[in-house]
Amino acid sequence: MTTVGKTALRDVRVFDGQGLTEPRTVVIDGAVIGADATGAEVVDAAGGVLLPGLIDAHIHPDGRAALAALTAHGVTTGLTMATWPVELVASMRDVSGMTDIRSAGLPAIGPSGLHARMPGLAEHAVVRDPAHARRFVADRVAEGIDYLKIMLEAPGEGGLPEDVAAALVAAARAHGLTVVAHAGSPGAYTLALDVGADVITHMPLGAPVAVGDVARIVADGRVVIPTLDMMRGLADPLGLPPGAYAASARGVGVLHAAGVPILAGTDANATPGVPYQPAFGVSLHDELALLVDAGLSTAAALRAATSLPAKHFGLSDRGAVEPGLRADLVLVDGDPLANISATRAIRRVWLAGVESVR
Repeated sequence: MTTVGKTALRDVRVFDGQGLTEPRTVVIDGAVIGADATGAEVVDAAGGVLLPGLIDAHIHPDGRAALAALTAHGVTTGLTMATWPVELVASMRDVSGMTDIRSAGLPAIGPSGLHARMPGLAEHAVVRDPAHARRFVADRVAEGIDYLKIMLEAPGEGGLPEDVAAALVAAARAHGLTVVAHAGSPGAYTLALDVGADVITHMPLGAPVAVGDVARIVADGRVVIPTLDMMRGLADPLGLPPGAYAASARGVGVLHAAGVPILAGTDANATPGVPYQPAFGVSLHDELALLVDAGLSTAAALRAATSLPAKHFGLSDRGAVEPGLRADLVLVDGDPLANISATRAIRRVWLAGVESVR
């Protein structure tokens, strides 16, 4: 990877959150986007399109090989949604020239649901009562988590009881943390709203989010990460009837049309026993295409992987191409506003001003 210095990208069209600018010059000045091209090495972008670094809002990386794959596909920030132990998280943080990660660390799970049967989770992640919930959150804060992940199931399915989930949310609030709730069914969505989760990840398969819950998501200002690629990939292994995934996709369109912020996340993982494993990096481009198919405009899909996750996860130093922000940038050929698949045509990637060698 190249040394951080000053580079002027000449003749580049910039995605500004709504459309593409006229050709202009963008300056990379050390780790940030600068405003003065004096003394910069000039790079002719030849009319290419410059995007803010892409953000995958739901990943499960298992080491630096995963980060390398994310980086190669323009994912400059990854939000891990259950990665442990702390030593693994630490080994992936602040790696120069690779995807910058934020982490929920160990998730909170119920005593007898699906996740309690996953190897390595039950021993440390089960939260049994409200007092334990407060200790669990304090332990995660001591480990340096960036937000809290709770795994919810519909009532009666062995997940976190409502009082325990509510205590986890309250404890997270006391520490200033955002709460992300796993919810894969309409009942789990309702529970996520009842306990006050900020972000809901996944979409129900084969059944829509309840109409009343859509209105509550809007009224309460909640955010959804639908992980459509994962939902599509799970439909067959779970033996669901034809049309199950289509219902999920329609649900995303309903949420988006109602004004719910939609974030792009893939659930990329290499976890043994998981019936579908989206590939790190490339799956985000698949997710963008699925979001467009579900009813988002191409500009909205790009915002779902740039400015919106930055906004809703407090990453105020990234998500746009503006002076003073972190120089996380992706240069692509083609126009992703005309065809979202152009995000795959990556020419160059910078992470905090460091160019990744592809």
